[in-house]
Amino acid sequence: MRVSNVTVRKRLMIALLAGIVIFLIIDVRLAYVQFFLGDELTTKAKNLWSRQIAFEPQRGEIIDRNGVALATNISSPTVYIVPRQLKDPANTAEKLAEVLEGDKEAIYSQITQKEMSVRIKEGRKITHEKAKKVRALDIDGVYIGEDSKRSYPFGNYLSHVLGFTGIDNQGLIGLELEYDDELKGQKGSVQYYSDAKGQRMNDMADDYEAPKDGNDLMLTIDSKIQTIVERELEIAEQTYNPDSIIAIAMNPRTGEVLAMSSSPDFEPTDYQNVDSTIYNRNLPIWSAYEPGSTFKIITLAAALEEGKVDLDKDTFYDKGYAEVGGAKLKCWKSGGHGSQTFLEVVQNSCNPGFVELGERLGKEKLFKYIKDFGFGEKTGIDLAGEAKGILFNLDRVGPVEQATTAFGQGVAVTPIQQVTALSAAINGGTLYTPYVAKKLIDPETGEVLMEKEPTAKRQVISEETSKEIRRALENVVAKGSGGKAFVEGYRVGGKTGTAQKASNGKYLENNYIVSFIGFAPADDPELVIYVAVDNPKGTVQFGGTVAAPIVGAMMGDSLRALGVEPREDQIEKQYKYPDTPLIEVPDLVGHTKKDISEMFINLKIDSTGSGESVIKQSPAPGTKVQEGSTIIIQYN
Repeated sequence: MRVSNVTVRKRLMIALLAGIVIFLIIDVRLAYVQFFLGDELTTKAKNLWSRQIAFEPQRGEIIDRNGVALATNISSPTVYIVPRQLKDPANTAEKLAEVLEGDKEAIYSQITQKEMSVRIKEGRKITHEKAKKVRALDIDGVYIGEDSKRSYPFGNYLSHVLGFTGIDNQGLIGLELEYDDELKGQKGSVQYYSDAKGQRMNDMADDYEAPKDGNDLMLTIDSKIQTIVERELEIAEQTYNPDSIIAIAMNPRTGEVLAMSSSPDFEPTDYQNVDSTIYNRNLPIWSAYEPGSTFKIITLAAALEEGKVDLDKDTFYDKGYAEVGGAKLKCWKSGGHGSQTFLEVVQNSCNPGFVELGERLGKEKLFKYIKDFGFGEKTGIDLAGEAKGILFNLDRVGPVEQATTAFGQGVAVTPIQQVTALSAAINGGTLYTPYVAKKLIDPETGEVLMEKEPTAKRQVISEETSKEIRRALENVVAKGSGGKAFVEGYRVGGKTGTAQKASNGKYLENNYIVSFIGFAPADDPELVIYVAVDNPKGTVQFGGTVAAPIVGAMMGDSLRALGVEPREDQIEKQYKYPDTPLIEVPDLVGHTKKDISEMFINLKIDSTGSGESVIKQSPAPGTKVQEGSTIIIQYN
């Protein structure tokens, strides 16, 4: 059949138009892909080709209130492997094993995994020297990534509070765990490109995303006071070989913890070799035990607040014991103290006298104040593992339980509860929540991201009652059982505690927790320190004998470190045998050698210089020192 020319031309025209339409569609599609989808498709392609080597952020530092670093970081590179880029895995494993001091078979097993990249165990957080040797091998597929590991510059110092981190710098216990999200930061990376076979695409530049470092955590801890506390605990450890020892220092006006320590402690970077019961138990907040006579402060506060006693006018006769509910509750002094004012009852830590105060209050009032002072509940300190202690249920409190509670027996409390309670008793009556974390700070800008303020829970007693408690407890140190905590030039108040330990429902023989809680200056307290020594060996186990002098040493040096000026208006110390009074250093400046040779001075003289007249001396005139102390003088 013959087709006409017209038909042919029509068909050609249709084919031409169809072709034009198809090419237009293709061109439009190409333009759309190029101009509208180009970036997206390029990104997707890059994602298929890209490989990442992670860069760990610097974990935020933990610093004390003065900016001293307590937990920081040290650079520690890590070896990364891209298995597909290895040309000879066996040879690579052998060379790496030699440099990293690892097992060749173990390394080979890791670097032959079907993964994009592998971080081999033996290459985690290595030294810079080893990293340099790995780079020198110049093996394709072997990379060095920047990494860091946690460092604690002061070793086991403050270890229970700081805690520690794991191999990936993740917080595991202590503040490292509590503030892990804020400290850890965000990872960065180097992104390179490779083909389907894993071969690097050298015509494409690497992409670098910087890590974001973690925030710094500033604590309420004062490293000057912490150092003093740690020093004195170490001396006590060597002297008494106790089962454990605890210390807390706090600002009573705010609840800020200035120092916290306990022994046994541990080295945070070596926690794997430490019994978990040691690092999991921060004793100042975890341990609960009978407080002994330090608890009498609460009974005293309640009796004063309720108007049940006048310390100077009311008297009490101590015959050596009190009979309650058929039980004979003894005083520590055989035969008793005889007739005393209640101020002397406090000074002498007389158990029967406090039984009397407990009876005047009644169990409802007594236990109300005990709970108001924070016992029987957690203080809310920002550390994990806090215990709440044990109190009698009120419906199970009979005359004997009421009496023993009044002088600190039969209840279990934590050290941090005792410190916060005493702080409330002497700061004007306000109970504060204790805390150790003060600020979160951006390390790059210095911006304060979070700052804690003191949190007052409630007013427990009046300022007038608080003032009376301060007066009574200052007398305990100057004239009573806390004499060994006396610090010349500073007004120190406090209370001793001696508590027999119990096991399986029975009290242990010759096994006590001895303690002392003190504060200063007594008229305007700036510092509270508590020390408890568990089962000190080779000594008489009394709080006034063992714990009081430890607190006295801590208190004197800490007050000086805080810049608190000495005072002259303290209560004169009442010395008891075998204590000897301090003597005042005379003014020797201007005196001649002959003058000094004729003076009766019960002090040793150490002189320098060849002249005749004294131009300088140390200690300064008026300073009180022990008899036989050495005075250094300089002649002209």
